[in-house]
Amino acid sequence: MVKNPSQLIRDFVNTRHIDFGEVVEERFATPAGLGAWLEERGLLRPGERVGAADVDRADELREAIRTLLLGHNEVEVETAPASAVLDKTAERGRIALRFDDCRAELVAGAPGVAGALGRVVIAVQESMADGSFFRLKACRAADCQWAFEDETKNGSRAWCSMRSCGNREKARAYRRRHAH
Repeated sequence: MVKNPSQLIRDFVNTRHIDFGEVVEERFATPAGLGAWLEERGLLRPGERVGAADVDRADELREAIRTLLLGHNEVEVETAPASAVLDKTAERGRIALRFDDCRAELVAGAPGVAGALGRVVIAVQESMADGSFFRLKACRAADCQWAFEDETKNGSRAWCSMRSCGNREKARAYRRRHAH
């Protein structure tokens, strides 16, 4: 069981920070970067091998989850390919249902990065089960797409921040409406 599934998902997606359409931070740019991030969260044991293919799989999973979060924010997306990536990651992570002391939980049986990414998929399932996944969104601004939790009562938050992305989008809409 993941301690705070929504936070893990949000942090995972936000390992790539885009600002004004440019990547300003990429935590998974190298195997060492991916390994460090996974170790910091207790998903990977220190010293476990991380390769270039693991970086590609982590990136693929991150962007699949981002796609689902964009869909939560009324952005038209194709969810079937994203779901297929989660399925493949779950399979590689050897996710299984285990019972212990009259309690059921999903566990990732694969070692290394495959198991670590499997635990991210488990966090997605756990947050779906507790309803918090559907409050996670990716910013509607195409030049941002930062993951955030929509804590508004009616679930209407569209941007990661009104001060930056929200104001930019409102200014663009104003200019479009008032163009001659």
